This record gives sequence, structure tokens and C-alpha cells, in this order.
Amino acid sequence: MTRVLVVGENTFPFHAIDEKRDAFAAALEGYDLTITTDRDALTGEYDVLVDYLTDSSLTDDQLDALLAHVEAGGGYVGVHCASDLTSTAADDPDELLDPREEPFPQLRELIGGHFLTHPENSEFSVEIVEDHPITEGVEDFSVFDEPYQVTVDEDVQVLATMAHPDLEEYPVVWTNDEEGRVAYISLGHTDEALGHDSFVTLLGNAVDWADAN
Repeated sequence: MTRVLVVGENTFPFHAIDEKRDAFAAALEGYDLTITTDRDALTGEYDVLVDYLTDSSLTDDQLDALLAHVEAGGGYVGVHCASDLTSTAADDPDELLDPREEPFPQLRELIGGHFLTHPENSEFSVEIVEDHPITEGVEDFSVFDEPYQVTVDEDVQVLATMAHPDLEEYPVVWTNDEEGRVAYISLGHTDEALGHDSFVTLLGNAVDWADAN
């Protein structure tokens, strides 16, 4: 059975993993699943990492273990806030976030893109633009979620894009085969999105594709 590690945090109420735990458990039912806020779990054994961290600060040991996992053929699936590589927890207790000038470089290279900004939550369409094991069984759909504006490298394979009345066709799902079994899904802020049948299918497909075993 595929061992799936979901790593998140409770630092930011809008992405608190304890609030999303049941949704991830339901979406990944049938896997050997661990959901944790302990980043040291990255140094353990698992087949696929599902990354739901907003603050991607890692110790050298944690980062080295994650990169070694992917280099050895292990899977990485970033979900939503995993691409926010410029936000960290604020030192000032009166603030919530501290911005970085540049995204964490090794994680930026791994994912092949990163979050820029977003407007308010809204209904928008997701259009499937490539046939791929990750998009198998998924047709174009609409979802109420936080629409992420992202930038991606030219060599990633974009599988789905956003059709939003006020935004460009930003990528929603992509793979970064140049780095390994790496996939990213920008959806996953709202409970509606996390429970949407199409998101659940995309996430399960991504985990299966990322599992090299």
C-alpha cells in the first residue's frame, strides 16, 4: 500500500491543517496515510509527500531529506499553498506573515513554479488541457476556491488551466518531470474545493502517478 505523508501546519488559520485533516483523509482514503505538522517526518520513510505548507521554511536535514526522496524516485505532490514560497511566519506577534523577496530556491526548482498573488475567493472553471494519468477521468469543471495567480517554468507540463472572468489562463495543475515524479495542484483553499469530486480525483491520480513503486 502506498505510504502517503501529508505535511501541513496550523500557523495560519486560513490554511490550518487541523481544519483540513478530515478532507485530506477522505480524499486519500485507501492509502497508508499520515497527516502531520511535524516537519521532521520528511526525514522518515514514505512513498509520496503531499505538501500543504504555507511557510516552507525547513531545516537543512528536512530539506536534504525531501530532495533526496525525490532524487531517489519518490513522489512529491504540492497542493495549493505549497507553491507559496515567499511567505514565512512573522517574528512580530502583531503580524501574521513575513514576505521573502525571492522564493525558496531549491523548492522553487523542485516545483517548477510558484505563487504570486490571488484575488478573493470566487467561482471559476478549470479546463483540462492535456491528457495525462493525473487528469484521467476528469472533465472541465467549476469550483469555488481561492484562484492562485502563479508563474511557471517553460519546461513544466501544464495539464489544466483556469478560466476566470477577471484573470489570465493561469496553470492549475502541472508536472515537473525534469525534477522527478513532481506534480502540483493549485486548488485546495476552501472546504468546497477539497471535497470536490474532480479535486479528489486529481489528487488521487497525482499520488498514484507520483508513486514510483
